[in-house]
Amino acid sequence: MNIYIGNIPRETSEKEIRDAFEQYGEVTSINLIKDKFTNMLKGFGFIEMPKKEDAENAIKGLDGTMFNGRPLIVNPAKPRTENRDNRQRRFKGR
Repeated sequence: MNIYIGNIPRETSEKEIRDAFEQYGEVTSINLIKDKFTNMLKGFGFIEMPKKEDAENAIKGLDGTMFNGRPLIVNPAKPRTENRDNRQRRFKGR
């Protein structure tokens, strides 16, 4: 299951995120979104957990909890919409 995580403090490491989510089960991938110019975290990312039950428990357990001084936003990731995909293709050539 793909999980959205938001309100991540910029100084957070991937290991800290992994450690928090692995309390609930196996984490197969983490994608923390970074600014392409500054390489700093943009404050959100995505976690992939193979077992739906583990992912749902992680969402319930971590949503709203304080993490490095900020309350995390954790919920199921929404699929990309067609508009978002088209916008990205449009700006790639510039």
